[in-house]
Amino acid sequence: MKIYKRILLKLSGESLAGTEKNGIDEERLHQYALQIKDVADMGVQVAIVIGGGNIFRGMSGVGKGYDRVRGDQMGMLATTINSLALASALESLGARAKVFTAVRMEPIAEYYNKWKTVEFLQQGGIAILACGTGNPFFTTDSGAALRGVEIEACAMLKGTRVDGIYTADPEKDATATRFDDISFDELYRRGLRVMDLTAVTLCSENNLPVVVFNMDEEGTLSKVVRGQGVCTCVHA
Repeated sequence: MKIYKRILLKLSGESLAGTEKNGIDEERLHQYALQIKDVADMGVQVAIVIGGGNIFRGMSGVGKGYDRVRGDQMGMLATTINSLALASALESLGARAKVFTAVRMEPIAEYYNKWKTVEFLQQGGIAILACGTGNPFFTTDSGAALRGVEIEACAMLKGTRVDGIYTADPEKDATATRFDDISFDELYRRGLRVMDLTAVTLCSENNLPVVVFNMDEEGTLSKVVRGQGVCTCVHA
């Protein structure tokens, strides 16, 4: 039994690189597509925002002399490449997928519009929303929060490399413990940087819960959607 009618799934671009440091790992891409199609086949309406860190990260470009605005624009293009790759992987499995971009780039993808996106979701399609907010100085986490609020998603599901939010980085601190649930206020007080503060504020003020889980573990997404998976729920 699904517990969400419509979700905004936020994926890390860096995770798409798999064991590589950059680029797209075909096996990881295929695994993600399988998990997403499985959830869509359950009747869940799925919109996706994926980062571009496996190709280019705007902030890292600034340290190398890039103009921040141009660097962020390059990052937006990176998210589009990942979105097109994910759409192709989903279509190869028989799913309907369409890429919407926050910056006009027809005929590569359709320009984002809330009502067209929601209509596509209601028709059983998987909508992949690229280019973040379409503006520099905003992360793809903020873009995901904004799109989640706009399309009236039941929750934002944030796929990461770990199975939730911990008191410290579990990859560095063996004593770190996982939260089953945590409020946005406590997340802020503890300084747990799961998302940037703009994204946290958007979700908190618009009562959009965030569920953090391990997307790299096969089958976890469908478990989370059924309310069974190991995860952390962030709520108002």
